[in-house]
Amino acid sequence: MLTGDMLRRSAARFPDKTAVIWGESRLRYRDFDTAANRLAHALLDLGLAKGAKVAILSRNRTEYAIAFFGSARAGTVLVNVSVLYAPAELAYVLDKADAEVLIFEDLFAEKVAEVRDALPGIRHYVVLGDSRSGRLAGGARSFDDLLKGRPGDEPKIAIDERDPFCMTYTGGTTGRPKGVLVSHRARAVTAHTVVVEERLESRDVVAIVTPMFHVAALNIMFQPAILVGATVSLLAKWDVADFRRLVARDRVTAAFMVPTQATMLVQAAEFDAAELASWRKLSFAGAPMPDWVQRALMEKLPGLRLTQIYGQSEMGVIAALPHWRLPEKLGSVGRMPFNADIACVDPDGRPVPPGEIGELVSRGDNLMIEYYGEPEQTAAFFRHGDGWGWSGDLGTIDADGFVTLIDRSKEMIISGGENIYPKEIENALYEHPSVAECAVFGIPDDHFGEVPAAHVALKSGAGTSVGELEAHCTSRLARFKRPRLIVFVETFPKTAIGKIQKTVIRDAYWQGRDREI
Repeated sequence: MLTGDMLRRSAARFPDKTAVIWGESRLRYRDFDTAANRLAHALLDLGLAKGAKVAILSRNRTEYAIAFFGSARAGTVLVNVSVLYAPAELAYVLDKADAEVLIFEDLFAEKVAEVRDALPGIRHYVVLGDSRSGRLAGGARSFDDLLKGRPGDEPKIAIDERDPFCMTYTGGTTGRPKGVLVSHRARAVTAHTVVVEERLESRDVVAIVTPMFHVAALNIMFQPAILVGATVSLLAKWDVADFRRLVARDRVTAAFMVPTQATMLVQAAEFDAAELASWRKLSFAGAPMPDWVQRALMEKLPGLRLTQIYGQSEMGVIAALPHWRLPEKLGSVGRMPFNADIACVDPDGRPVPPGEIGELVSRGDNLMIEYYGEPEQTAAFFRHGDGWGWSGDLGTIDADGFVTLIDRSKEMIISGGENIYPKEIENALYEHPSVAECAVFGIPDDHFGEVPAAHVALKSGAGTSVGELEAHCTSRLARFKRPRLIVFVETFPKTAIGKIQKTVIRDAYWQGRDREI
């Protein structure tokens, strides 16, 4: 299924229905469809060849939605760029992606101007918002002007569902970010997975509260919502109070959140269940959701259905845990969906018995095409050449097919010859009533090579001590697994979707020392 067909069919079914809400603006499906066509014609009129890269640097807003479908219909590849990048990171990604067009929000005009001279491959700059900001980036034209006068019908261009159409960048928790290039078909598979597993339907109002430059918002919430003809309401920047107002104003029924957002919501002093009365569906992924947060959500919002999903930019959604399996399967990330394969294997690719630890792999039309411009890393992902993609995540699959994540393979601590999985220690810490968030990682040790350390953030108003947490862990874990260092922190460095950047924390301990990561 082509990406553009999703919008076309929903526009035919619900022409006068609101498709996109952003602030006070409303965009009907018929006008959304027309705007996407106009952008497609505009990109083609710029002389872009099929497969050319069109980058976008923007917060969530109506034009982002138009760019997503307009680029797909032009046969170009939309490169979704993090607004959090420093200028050097931005220049690296845009150059690595071979971007020829950059669509950017006026808020980031100065950052764009700073990197412009380093990007001779970008031939066209298009600004969203105040067109005067274009001067800062060396003469950008406005998005509205780009679309003005273009035909409103779909361009006649041959596109195959296996053609590339979208590229997102990995969160960069290790090394430089990699461009994950995907086909129309791969993201269509994921969109259908989400519709089935999260029970999305046309009468839903779906809040998009994570950045659209990441796969979680763009392909795991926005795209499935348009596929079924739902209304999407865009939040430009996460704020608990703004989310509550959004739900109340637009009668939001569904949302995707990362665990950090859910944690902030349940801990908010002004939490009001009545204000969130319309909200019925929450899906979450991106990082482990502490069990206490899930229990708090179920207690405070008994009408809210929680669906945990597990996947990656490279694979889409490859497991889901529906609300009716809670609390029975709390701690699992679910079973494989109807349209993708998942297995747990040893280093040689052989399936391990149920309950044994192995690396999680997936196979099917859900997988990426490649890491763009990274042949060695692409080969490592498809390392056996048999269609299976390797996730880098360690886990188990039980006899019922439910997946439990153990850890990232690169984060495993080898202490005195013993394998220690940080997530196991983190799970123990989360059982303490005072712990809100934690990160466990290896630090150097002259005797054992490395030993576990933990950074811990406490719940608001809670208190505990290092000694109490050490005793808590020792009562639940083998002695060699206990953290040898516990540091209390206020916040953690995180990626845009809420993943704690352990390498940022860990690297400070390893300066001047060698560690394979």
